[in-house]
Amino acid sequence: MQSMIFAIDEINQNHNLLPNISLGYHIFDSCVHLSEVLSGTWQTLSGEDHSVPNYQCQPRVPLAVIGDAFSTTSMAMATLLGVYKYPQVSYTASAPSLSNRFLYPSFFRTIPSDNTQALALAKLVSFMGWNWVGLLSLDDDYGILGSQILKEELQKLGVCLAYHEVFGKGTSPEKMKSIVDIVRQSTAKVVIIFSRDPFINMLLELLENKDPGKIWVACNGWSNSPIASVTQFSRTMMGTLGFSLHEAEITGFKDFLLSIRPSTTLPNDIFVQTFWEIVHSCRWNDAQNGSVLCTGEEKLERFTGKDYEFDEFDFRSHYTIYNAVYAVAYALHAYLSACGKKCRDFRTIKPWRVLHYLKDVHFENKMGDEIYFDQNGDPPTDYDLVNWRRTSDGSIKFVKVGRYNMRETEANELSINISAIQWITGDEEIPRSMCSESCSPGFRKAPQKGRPSCCFDCIPCSEGEISNQTDSRNCFACSAETWPNENKTRCAPKLIEYLSFWEPLGMALFLAVIFASLSTVTILCVFYKNKDTAIVKANNRDLTYVLLSSLSLSFLCPLLFIGEPHRLTCIFRQVAFGVIFVLSVSSVLAKTIMVVVAFSATKPGSNMRMWLGPRVPASTVSICTLLQIFICSYWVLTCPPFPERNMNIKVGVIILQCNECSDTLLWCMLGYMAFLACVSFMVAFLARKLPDSFNEAKWITFSMLIFLSVWISFIPAYLSTQGKYMVAVEIFGITSSGAGVLSCIFLPKTYIILFRPDLNTRENLLGKGSTMRTNM
Repeated sequence: MQSMIFAIDEINQNHNLLPNISLGYHIFDSCVHLSEVLSGTWQTLSGEDHSVPNYQCQPRVPLAVIGDAFSTTSMAMATLLGVYKYPQVSYTASAPSLSNRFLYPSFFRTIPSDNTQALALAKLVSFMGWNWVGLLSLDDDYGILGSQILKEELQKLGVCLAYHEVFGKGTSPEKMKSIVDIVRQSTAKVVIIFSRDPFINMLLELLENKDPGKIWVACNGWSNSPIASVTQFSRTMMGTLGFSLHEAEITGFKDFLLSIRPSTTLPNDIFVQTFWEIVHSCRWNDAQNGSVLCTGEEKLERFTGKDYEFDEFDFRSHYTIYNAVYAVAYALHAYLSACGKKCRDFRTIKPWRVLHYLKDVHFENKMGDEIYFDQNGDPPTDYDLVNWRRTSDGSIKFVKVGRYNMRETEANELSINISAIQWITGDEEIPRSMCSESCSPGFRKAPQKGRPSCCFDCIPCSEGEISNQTDSRNCFACSAETWPNENKTRCAPKLIEYLSFWEPLGMALFLAVIFASLSTVTILCVFYKNKDTAIVKANNRDLTYVLLSSLSLSFLCPLLFIGEPHRLTCIFRQVAFGVIFVLSVSSVLAKTIMVVVAFSATKPGSNMRMWLGPRVPASTVSICTLLQIFICSYWVLTCPPFPERNMNIKVGVIILQCNECSDTLLWCMLGYMAFLACVSFMVAFLARKLPDSFNEAKWITFSMLIFLSVWISFIPAYLSTQGKYMVAVEIFGITSSGAGVLSCIFLPKTYIILFRPDLNTRENLLGKGSTMRTNM
């Protein structure tokens, strides 16, 4: 009441607002009773002690009603005043239903609706990172409607409820104990209590000394409760966070209150007189029990001392009343400004005209806050976030640590000074309240069956998938060219694999083939240098040169297999290997045939002498090689090999390889080569019993046996390997088979040429020399 009087006096002294106009007021006590409320409302409308509906019995009718304090009584007033389009501004009625413009077309308020209070609580919980909370609500309209809206807002923000329990005046002691046990046993560290001040005491008495260690979140109904903040409950309730109405210090209001004297107030002001008796322990009449008579000249020294904290008074509702009076004044000012000279007679001013301008009122008060109403008659939501601190003497002190102001942008609506909060845990960091710990990148959330969405298991991403965010619900597959890193948090380029010259395996094979090729060239040089010796002549020099040259080239073929595959290397490596090896095998076959022909030609009456010329070996080599050239040419022309990036053979690796295009033609090429080797082996095997002095068939038999053994074992090894190891197996097969031919056929002869020249004579080869006979 005093804050309303202060605001009116301040407006009357303001020369800019309603100049030359003085505001007055009537005060009715509703006694928190509907009959009193309706009686006072009718008196306001008709102007008589005994109200007469639809009649105005006095010339000056109040232009607006400030009140009431409670939602229920405000609804009764608003229903009646709305019929007459009479402006009503409440200062503490927060029921959401009062925003219904159809039911209450002339109702306004300077306190936010409980809807926005629920939104503020939900944003606070989300801001703190809590997603697992408990909810206790009062079993009346305030608690039921408020908790329902709160649950919807929490769900939108991804916050889950561990439980929701309802309590009230009619709740049995057994039920209250059960609720307390649920609170204590739950893993939720944060508990939101949507209740009003008197009823919160029911819980606190049961929670006392049980140290549940919970963080309590309070709605405006008990955020600065004098009942819950007593020393008795301070250990349990310390660290509580709650939203209360925004409090701004009204300039001059404290001095105004301290200047109140019974002599300066209205006659018969029962409120000031009662206040004076309580403060000064005096009586205005009939002093009893040691009290003294009040004189009215007592000083309010207890409120002006240095040790007294005037902030122990709650000025939040005073601020909303102050704004309500100013809102009506600004609406009236706007109406008079628009009306001009027509409104000099104040009897022509009608409340419904003031109502029209009250809808559009928008001003900035002395404290710098913007005051206006939305289309539902609600003000901008503005709450202070208070933290309950336990002082050294065990009492609770309310400390402002943040603000929720919907005048700001959405990103800045909620501002909190985290470092200023005193937590019940004693930690400086925000306590955690989660059903399940967050899933780090590389994992996905898997809901636990039958539990809220905040309860989940963290499962590693499947092969080939990643998650790069905390608490990811899904893992995402990497592209074909990428693969997850070790932690499965990002897609990295796949490893490129091929048989490189610079890796140990590639280097070893490279050196081996170079050594084998150089060795073959060396033997070729030895044979060419000693071309006129008996052993070189006896082994068909031309075939020997062709065979050694083809072996040298076959050893170099693996160089096309080592290194990154390209189009030309893919085409030529198999072709070169197939043709050169067939040239080598056909040369061996020709040598074998010539051995048999040469031995048969020495028999009396043999007609094989005609086959001893160069035509037989040349024809054999040419025909056999041309057939392989035909196969390879058909292969290259119809389905040439090509390089490809194989991503399916090995996980997370791109294998650069040559796609042979046609496996049938590949095996035709290899099969033809194996066929020639088998023929050579069979011919040499049949000629193995010829005289040793002239016969090299047994060495050819050994060489072909090694050759076939290598390639027979090559097939399963080749088919069972992948990537660069498949290439390495083929290189090994080429090198080892060629080395077998070289070793068996030419190393014994080279040894004789270089180290036993005494055996390199025609007589020894024909078995006529004494030296040969001695050795045999």
